[in-house]
Amino acid sequence: MTERKGTAKVDFLKKIEKEIQQKWKDEGAFEVNASDAASQKSNGKYFATFPYPYMNGRLHLGHTFSLSKCEFAVGFQKLKGKACLFPFGLHCTGMPIKACADKLKREMELYGCPPEFPDEEEEEEEDSKEEEVVIKDKAKGKKSKAAAKTGSSKYQWGIMKSLGLSDEEIVKFSEAEHWLDYFPPLAIQDLKSMGLKIDWRRSFVTTDVNPYYDSFVRWQFLTLRERNKIKFGKRAYKYIYCIFGIWDAQGVGPQEYTLIKMKVVEPYPVKLSGLKGKNIFLVAATLRPETMFGQTNCWVRPDMKYIGFETLNGDIFICTQRAARNMSYQGFTKINGVVPVVKELMGEDILGAPLSAPLTSYKVIYTLPMLTIKEDKGTGVVTSVPSDSPDDIAALRDLKKKQPFRAKYGIKDDMVLPFEPVPVIEIPGYGQLSAPMICDELKIQSQNDREKLVEAKERLYLKGFYEGIMLVAEFKGQKIQDVKKIIQKKMVDNVCSGLYCFLKI
Repeated sequence: MTERKGTAKVDFLKKIEKEIQQKWKDEGAFEVNASDAASQKSNGKYFATFPYPYMNGRLHLGHTFSLSKCEFAVGFQKLKGKACLFPFGLHCTGMPIKACADKLKREMELYGCPPEFPDEEEEEEEDSKEEEVVIKDKAKGKKSKAAAKTGSSKYQWGIMKSLGLSDEEIVKFSEAEHWLDYFPPLAIQDLKSMGLKIDWRRSFVTTDVNPYYDSFVRWQFLTLRERNKIKFGKRAYKYIYCIFGIWDAQGVGPQEYTLIKMKVVEPYPVKLSGLKGKNIFLVAATLRPETMFGQTNCWVRPDMKYIGFETLNGDIFICTQRAARNMSYQGFTKINGVVPVVKELMGEDILGAPLSAPLTSYKVIYTLPMLTIKEDKGTGVVTSVPSDSPDDIAALRDLKKKQPFRAKYGIKDDMVLPFEPVPVIEIPGYGQLSAPMICDELKIQSQNDREKLVEAKERLYLKGFYEGIMLVAEFKGQKIQDVKKIIQKKMVDNVCSGLYCFLKI
């Protein structure tokens, strides 16, 4: 093992660096006034600026690399005798700081202070079946930029810990204002140690703690609005809205679903009879629109609360309150964010409801009970494709085998027994009915065999996406990964038919 070389040379250079930086500071070498640019000594003027770095953490090597361009340009122009001005701003507006502070508050409310977080494996318990099929078709095996910054912790407290902060210090960061006091001075300290040619008299932070800059930005926007150059609108962007605030979307994005509208047909359940004359739909959010050709039924959870709400065009959608709220912020209702509830329901109130569902080969399918649906996933209404979903075939087999189970929820034999899985996708090694085959292979006895069902889905879904071949319609013989988006687009384009919608939850 070779000995580490001495650091005498580096130490000597650092000593010179410190001395020169102190000389610059004492002389105000980079402080520039308007009179300096107009003086006879000046060979002109030069101005440099840099996008304000965001103050939710320390500066890093990427900032250094980008700043080097400004630094070199200012130094070069200064050597040419120009009056060079390089001011510097520190960005504290926007929602990331507020979101992080609020997240810390919620973590302390939920888990104590210092918090005792649940085991991460417990947190990753099985999601409802439509949630588990997110295909990793982008950036396979790569860490996101956000993950690279924050490490493995999914809690804000853990992220702050990774910065070397103590528990006592972290508590202070639950107030957004503390971030403004903590990180900007550290950024300035680092920038000065780099020797940047900045006029620090002209340094500033954004937000209303700086009334001058805040007023300047307000004036800009009010003036542009008065001149009809800008207006309020909505568009997809880097921030994710939720009722707790707006989240910096680095590494987090809206989940894109296809919303399947299944129309309630005669005879209506008693609880829906008062809505006769309206178009009533049970709406399910799916990540697998290509499998809708194989629907055999619809699932709801008997003991879960649902609502019927009126959409923009007068249709009635049945789903969870949470899903309705999300849709109301996406133009599904007359007033943004307002859900016009016309009916409150329990899942058991709509069991046995006959439905007309898009794409399926069955003329009518029925609403059946599934006990594992989660209220905070999708819409609380789940489409059933037992040919390709282990969860669905297990639950359907439960109903078929157990007459007392059917009787408990008032499900008649003809709502279940005639319905068999419909081949939609062929997967090498698993055939045309992959879900029944793998459930048989793993000896899955019921929908309560959660660990085995997780294993079944892990085996099937990725293999199905990359190697699965469509067996139906004009897509017959084509790979899933080639036609998945095409099928989804076709469904979205047919929205005027009243069968399909598109949703981001």
